[in-house]
Amino acid sequence: MSLTAEELALVVDELAPALSSGWIQAIHQPAGDTLVLEIRSPGRTHRLLVCCHPGTARLHLIARKLPNPTSPPPFCRFLRAHIQGTRIEQIRQVPGDRIVELALASHDGPLTLVCALTGKRANVLLMNQDRTVLHALQHPRTLIGQPYRQPDRTDSGRHTRPAVRFSGQAAESGFPVSTAIDAQYRDEETRQAAESAQNARARDLKTAIKKGSRRIEAWQEDLRKAQHYRDYARYGDLLKANLGSIKKGLDRLTLVDYFDAAMPEVMIPLDADKSPQGNMEEYFRKHRKYLSAERELRPRIARAEEDLARLRHELATITQGTWVPPATVPAAARTAAMVGRRSGKQSGSERRGPFRRFTSSDGLPIFVGRNARENDELTFGLAKSDDLWLHARGTPGSHVVVRLEKGKEVPAETLRDAAVLALLYSDLKKSGKGEVIYTRRKWVKKAKGQAPGAVLVTQERSLHTSLDKARLAGLRERAAGET
Repeated sequence: MSLTAEELALVVDELAPALSSGWIQAIHQPAGDTLVLEIRSPGRTHRLLVCCHPGTARLHLIARKLPNPTSPPPFCRFLRAHIQGTRIEQIRQVPGDRIVELALASHDGPLTLVCALTGKRANVLLMNQDRTVLHALQHPRTLIGQPYRQPDRTDSGRHTRPAVRFSGQAAESGFPVSTAIDAQYRDEETRQAAESAQNARARDLKTAIKKGSRRIEAWQEDLRKAQHYRDYARYGDLLKANLGSIKKGLDRLTLVDYFDAAMPEVMIPLDADKSPQGNMEEYFRKHRKYLSAERELRPRIARAEEDLARLRHELATITQGTWVPPATVPAAARTAAMVGRRSGKQSGSERRGPFRRFTSSDGLPIFVGRNARENDELTFGLAKSDDLWLHARGTPGSHVVVRLEKGKEVPAETLRDAAVLALLYSDLKKSGKGEVIYTRRKWVKKAKGQAPGAVLVTQERSLHTSLDKARLAGLRERAAGET
């Protein structure tokens, strides 16, 4: 539940005396819908949290530091450029509304930071002195450059509740209302996060169970087909013993089965287009296929059934309300490890998660798809529009993506690193050299009606490269076991 207008009034009354005339010395955006302003007032630094989440929209002081992304989002960067170092002249609430405005004095003139904590339409906007929107936390494309329009009564979602939840009881921080709000929402968000994690885990489990069941069924079908070849070694041996008397062109042959004590006659189907030697070798080949299926598929099915049982048990604990999140291994990784195994010989890289992962000479992350499904997920799931996309020209191979910041060009060494990987994980690997195309991800489209991984590429450029052993060694070393 978001703060009501009445509760927001309590917060503003409490913090305005402490923050007015303070200086904004740092700005953080720990989440997509949350800002934290560090405000320096005489003798003390305060952290003002502004949350625009539809269900928990609020504004109050917090005592703790929140974890932040390694790279600040665009709105955070914009605020740092325009209001970091500005002085807060006034903090006021629009009467009766869940809207708080911070009047700021900057070198470029007056600015106003609007915190519209209005439920589903909650937003933070920065305006100039003409009240034109310079940037916005939510929906910036439709708001930048437009005159600020204060939400009407239905938009702002004004609700009068019978009681205010937060009282001004004493608190060590000197800000009792903020302390009470922070405590309640921290508990509420912890509960929501746990519920969200549980729901996400349930979805992952259901998907994994479905895929795992299909995989087991396919393996069992392969095993059933291989069972037909169980006696083919005997047929091959009988043909071998009679090769000299068998004529080409026969489609069947009746022989005495010397391997049976009763010595019955057995009819052996033949391929009329093959020689007697060819028919014999075909029977031995199919018997080897039977032996291989018995050796590999039965243990594989047994392991997969054990994993499937664990997944079903975990899903049952969620249904029963007794689920406990894994303490060390992320849920998605555990699911992938359980149902993603295809054979006992599978490499550790395939068990560790999606995509091969490398780091370029310039420290940029490079992702490489392992198969058609991963190529599709990498290009149209993980990759952003400005990321670099590469592929060996005219041949099957992996999609390669280099993570780039918007507007940044790919460094030359990173391009060469990624091109070598595109060549390595393609059918050009044997030749050791070839042409690699590259473009921005936004110029790569799915090929309609085609299999996963099939794409249409425009505005591509190309680079002729070869498998540089020294470069590959460096990539593998920096990968630190991720590949």
